[in-house]
Amino acid sequence: MIVKTEEDLQGIKKVSEAVALTLRKMKAFAQIGMSTKEIDEYGRQNLEALGARSAPFETYGFPGYSCISVNNEFAHGIPSDKVILKNGNIINIDVSAELGGYWSDNGCSFVVGEDIQGLQHLIDTSKEILLDAISHISGGVRISDIGKQIETKAKKAGYTVIRDLGGHGVGRSLHEEPDAIMNYYDRYDKRRFRKDSIVAIETFISTKSTFIKTASDDWAFLGDKGGFVAQHEHTILITHDKPIILTAANGI
Repeated sequence: MIVKTEEDLQGIKKVSEAVALTLRKMKAFAQIGMSTKEIDEYGRQNLEALGARSAPFETYGFPGYSCISVNNEFAHGIPSDKVILKNGNIINIDVSAELGGYWSDNGCSFVVGEDIQGLQHLIDTSKEILLDAISHISGGVRISDIGKQIETKAKKAGYTVIRDLGGHGVGRSLHEEPDAIMNYYDRYDKRRFRKDSIVAIETFISTKSTFIKTASDDWAFLGDKGGFVAQHEHTILITHDKPIILTAANGI
């Protein structure tokens, strides 16, 4: 989406604040012994209270209102009353929604309870890489250069990047051009970020895997070599200088 009017700007700001506040509340709500279905239902209530509609539910018929992935699930986990959070679980919540004809997307990973699996460094690295990558995005910057930066920093920290998941344009629908804003360097990708455009930038930093495979439920993604992943995501407005993080209210 290209922001052309003040109406566009206010519309994308409003939906971005809705998904950001919902994500922050869901993260604070999640506790040991709680099912991911309970967390999802809480998220639905928050979105609806703000006048927003779940994007995955509305767009893809996803069996839930947010994607909640636990431990070996890398993304698109289905909320379930059978998945009960345990001490030390790594959980990812991805919240996207529509409000007034505008769409926004954000997500984060965190540990429930104590870090008994030693994953806090992975989570912190994913978040730091996302914020650093965003700080280097402006109109005219090559998309592949940001991918190179993400991949380089992940490798330096001892991790891999998932090469078939990435960010995307957003605004008037959930997924728009530029699609496939990847977490690695593709020398054949000559695209550049466009000023006044809205994009969702997300990191997928892993302990072992480099690609995904689809779980038996046909929704959740797992790593091709196992391990864990940490994902963080912001929707941003690209300018001629530093971008504006529209989902900053999520606290990432």
